[in-house]
Amino acid sequence: MSYTALLNDVALLNDAVLPDDAVPLDVAALPGVVVLPGVAVLSGVVVLSDISSMNGIIRRAPVTCAANVSPCATILDMSPKHVEEMYDAVIVGAGAAGLSAALGLMHSPDIEQLKESGIEPKVLVISKLQPLRSHTGSAEGGIAASLGNVEQDDWHWHYYDTVKGGDWLVDQDAAKLLAEYAPQTVINLERMGVAFSRTDDGHIAQRRFGGHTADFGKMPVRRAAYAADRIGHQILHSLWQQCVAAGIEFAEEWYVTDVVLDKSGSAVAGVVAYDTHAGVTHAIHAHNVMFATGGAGRLFHTTSNSWDLTGDGMALALSAGLQLEDIEFVQFHPTGLAHTGILLSEAARAEGGVLRNADGEAFMERYAPEHRDLAARDVVSRSIMAEIDGGRGVADPKDPDGPKDCVWLDMTGIDPDHMNAVLPQVVETIKAYANLDPAKDMVPVKPTAHYTMGGIPITTDGEVYRWAESGSQNVDAVSGTRTVVEGLFAAGECSCVSVHGANRLGGNSLLDACLFGTRAGESLAARIAQSPVDDPMRGADADDGPAEAAAALVDDVARSRKQDVATMLAGRPDADDDAADDTSDGMPQAAELGGSDASAQPGSEEDNPYRLAADLGTLMEHALAVRCDARSISEALNLLDTVIRPRASRLTAHSETPAFNQEITAIWEVRHLTLLAEAMLRASEARHESRGSLQRLDYPARDDERFLAHSMIGMADAADAEASSAPHASILWQSVHINDFPPKTREY
Repeated sequence: MSYTALLNDVALLNDAVLPDDAVPLDVAALPGVVVLPGVAVLSGVVVLSDISSMNGIIRRAPVTCAANVSPCATILDMSPKHVEEMYDAVIVGAGAAGLSAALGLMHSPDIEQLKESGIEPKVLVISKLQPLRSHTGSAEGGIAASLGNVEQDDWHWHYYDTVKGGDWLVDQDAAKLLAEYAPQTVINLERMGVAFSRTDDGHIAQRRFGGHTADFGKMPVRRAAYAADRIGHQILHSLWQQCVAAGIEFAEEWYVTDVVLDKSGSAVAGVVAYDTHAGVTHAIHAHNVMFATGGAGRLFHTTSNSWDLTGDGMALALSAGLQLEDIEFVQFHPTGLAHTGILLSEAARAEGGVLRNADGEAFMERYAPEHRDLAARDVVSRSIMAEIDGGRGVADPKDPDGPKDCVWLDMTGIDPDHMNAVLPQVVETIKAYANLDPAKDMVPVKPTAHYTMGGIPITTDGEVYRWAESGSQNVDAVSGTRTVVEGLFAAGECSCVSVHGANRLGGNSLLDACLFGTRAGESLAARIAQSPVDDPMRGADADDGPAEAAAALVDDVARSRKQDVATMLAGRPDADDDAADDTSDGMPQAAELGGSDASAQPGSEEDNPYRLAADLGTLMEHALAVRCDARSISEALNLLDTVIRPRASRLTAHSETPAFNQEITAIWEVRHLTLLAEAMLRASEARHESRGSLQRLDYPARDDERFLAHSMIGMADAADAEASSAPHASILWQSVHINDFPPKTREY
């Protein structure tokens, strides 16, 4: 039997009924209870008996109760008290994809049958953040599904729009699944507690979103199910609450530093993770591992992404000798609030907002005559940059004498009451960060790095695979084979099931994460059911040799990572010598790109991962933001090789304390970003065409004859994060799955 305490005036459970044995308890008198400033703790608190059947209880750190209260409340931290010898599955990441996978696993018939037979699967979700801080919570506009609640809709139309939106680089088998099961996914989210906005007759409300049409492109359609402009917040909280109710174990604020494969590279062995609270490195052995670590928007200076989206899962895959697919495609959302990168949802244009240039012209009529401001995002972002390049940009009112590198978002035509009802977060953001009232003032916006279309290649069941070409290795030889890495899965933005192709439609990211996250979880469940860790039927004579060898590999990597931490904490005694080596020509070039304060020489003791990440973001913005060419890519690769990578290799922490030392994880993050930058630049360099979000100024046309194919990039020697020399990139090409919609001209 366990107990918990309810404070006066705190509604913990709806309609809670106090048991007969409830007793008064003065919380302030309990040893070990810390009362935070400003928190009123009143006497007369009751203790509830046996809450084991009550869902949604969050168990926190142990509390020593008064002597006359027995048994004491056992309130556990949201991190494991010990690491299991072996896990059935480890899920890395706790956003929409990771949480959906955990729930898909736990609610699958395979796992329910295991539980009925008395076997409890050992599953751990590792997150470098508290899950409710995951970037999913920042999604604003909606989740796409052909529910047809407001206008007639059909999933076949959604399927077509997704293929067209991705500029025909979409694997159509995956897009078909996305569109066909989107309504089911949204309805399941509603049943899990997502509070969608409603129509007058009580159905889930839907709004228009860029690129979503009726009757195969003929007219815009209301397809995005929304919750005002806080849909991501609603989905994240609902999924997390369901995970807590299901008893799923979390390791919060643990940072995964390595994914370990067996010696053949054909199966996963586990991961290595760093507990940031304790400053301890753990070897975590697992039969199955899934990555759901999000995107890599922090590669760019101007981004809508939160600080944690540093491409960790993608970089770890490269370091393990795996490939990334279509990593050259990064979506820039058209409406980032000027010079902050903060997202102003596409919903603002769906509700009537209009983009205008310095002349007040609604210029999207010239670029996309039919869909105008609700054309696909890559089309709108390129149009904005064309207006700026044509001298029709505007300056940020906060810097009126600054560069005219923005356009106006005019929301003054939207009824203020309606605006506040359906766009409360957009209104709040504009008022707080631009000091403008969107009901009266036009708002300066510019494209902001938003979404990574490429990532770890996966099947539609979430299995990570390697691609090997057959025949000569050139862009015309795209036939080959997929070899699945046994036990390794991925989902969400870190992965590439190729449902987005060269450009993602708005509303499809949450759908992708939830739908394919759930499918990956169900695939995990099927594998666990075949051979659970606690299988009582496993014979004593079973061959444990391969498993022991794999576990030894994980232990070896963990020991190496512990030494890496010790080195970072010890600092560099030769910092001054290293700094002298770099002062000749390195930093001036970086400073010319608009990087951070160059007063501290790169490689010196004053250098740090935050300064380096800022300089890398500036470099990548100049090289690839919205448009690029051979020169911009070559210059970026040179600076990456001569300035950024050497600095990253020499970074050390400025504090010797391992616990709660954020600089340790920041160093790993910037090294991951550096590796990803190399891969992204190399893949962009290899694609001699413009398609979707990738606009090559030197190759302005789409080239279906040579490049209707997925790039598959691997990086030899990528595992050595401290190497100052560039890893060797190899690029293969994989054919696109075209089933129902042959390529044609893409117009809006």
